Amino acid sequence: METTRHFTTTVYIVEDDATALHRHEGLGIRIPPGGHIDRDELPHEAGLREVYEETGLNAELIHTSAAVDAPAGKALPHPRYQMLYDVTSHEDGTASHQHIDHVYYARVDSRSISPSEPDEAPSSAWEWYDKTDLTASDLDPDTIQLGHEAIDAAQTHD
Repeated sequence: METTRHFTTTVYIVEDDATALHRHEGLGIRIPPGGHIDRDELPHEAGLREVYEETGLNAELIHTSAAVDAPAGKALPHPRYQMLYDVTSHEDGTASHQHIDHVYYARVDSRSISPSEPDEAPSSAWEWYDKTDLTASDLDPDTIQLGHEAIDAAQTHD
């Protein structure tokens, strides 16, 4: 059977040593901002757009790539990770839909979440997690690990 794959992006936003996660109604889990990459977008652009749509916050990526002398090209910000997630499955347990996710870390300058789009999760669906909260939570292990790493990256970024 064929597996459908979509390119997506996720951004762990950090403000004052905490990262924001919201309850995703469809998945039933807490996740950071993110979504599908539109056909006319680069992955990092989609991530920043998703942060703004879902939180109303303007994010600044923590990691950028060094310039490369390429007359017909330019270096793009590297995601911290590229992850492959099974989203749905066939009855036999094989994946029918997967996300190839570009994971970025970013800083924001406020914890005041106010989604810019009416169909996004309300501000009440969001919570800020510091490292202690992440460790004590029942979140998925990857969310805990990446949340810790995002907070560490924000603390050490110039």
